[in-house]
Amino acid sequence: MEPVKIAVDAMGGDHAPGIVIEGVVDYIRENGQDDNYQIILVGKEKEIHKELKKYKNFRRDRLEIVDALEEISMKEHFLSYWRKRHETSIKKAIDLIKDSKAMAMVSAGNTGAVMALAKNVLGSMKNVDRPALAIMLPTLKGSSLLLDVGANTDSKPHNLVEFAMMGKIYLENIYGIKDPRIALMNIGEEEVKGNELTKTTHNLLKQLDINFIGNVEGRDVYIGEADLIVTDGFTGNVTLKVSEGVVEVMLSMLKREIMSNIFSKIGFFFLKHSLRRIKKKLDYAEYGGALLLGVNGIVIIGHGGSNAKAIKNAIYLSYKFVSEKVLEKISKEIGKMQETMKELKYV
Repeated sequence: MEPVKIAVDAMGGDHAPGIVIEGVVDYIRENGQDDNYQIILVGKEKEIHKELKKYKNFRRDRLEIVDALEEISMKEHFLSYWRKRHETSIKKAIDLIKDSKAMAMVSAGNTGAVMALAKNVLGSMKNVDRPALAIMLPTLKGSSLLLDVGANTDSKPHNLVEFAMMGKIYLENIYGIKDPRIALMNIGEEEVKGNELTKTTHNLLKQLDINFIGNVEGRDVYIGEADLIVTDGFTGNVTLKVSEGVVEVMLSMLKREIMSNIFSKIGFFFLKHSLRRIKKKLDYAEYGGALLLGVNGIVIIGHGGSNAKAIKNAIYLSYKFVSEKVLEKISKEIGKMQETMKELKYV
């Protein structure tokens, strides 16, 4: 059986290439007896070799290196990176998928650049109109998948229905959630609430053979009543950024209060194990990264501040995505859904 080949952008992220290489080596060490994968590090070859010299006792035969002369900085503008794109590590990693030399790619680099290049080079997969960026969020009852969180600022109702189907298949195959509960983000729970986009989408979703539970409001995202929450990319991105900001502020306020007096410090001593568990649930590294669902290839985008654990988990996620043949299942199911929508006389 052909090994699963995963391209990893060695230059992507705030702490690249060091942290990226560490995550890759950790993955190889944890899978020392497995011959069914190959990792292709894409980036400045000299810098990659320099980092690899720090590590002993790992299977070097599981690694390949593809040299890339350029890298895209985390805040680089579109026009800047587009001019030099052909020699960048992101573009070369995506090209490996296009040329069937890799089955997936992982990058913690510039999110906008990864999305733009992936959509341009790979295009949308069969039966998918637009891709969506999906991310797992921690909730009181486990976790929920939120999409789209930024791949599209403007969406049509049929796009949101496609997002729901892609998310459903992803949860069923990667997380083993049978018949996941699907909700639509709106300004109210009532069916008549919202704009034309959400009202039309609601009407379509409730007619499909899925476990659609209706609308949820923004305040319900982290409650855990739904396994999958569908929204347009503009709303989803604002939701995600606000959430990240709230978490950072709350943790800072908690730290400040704990250090304010001796009694708080004593209380922290008894609570520290519980606080560590909470921090783990909120840690993006546990989920590996966001998925660009709907492009003609597997693209996982990590947080810019990804640590080695996040890189390692992103590789695990991409491996499972390939082995479970999720892309093929998404295309097949969306094709069926489109036939149903034609019967509903929605074009």
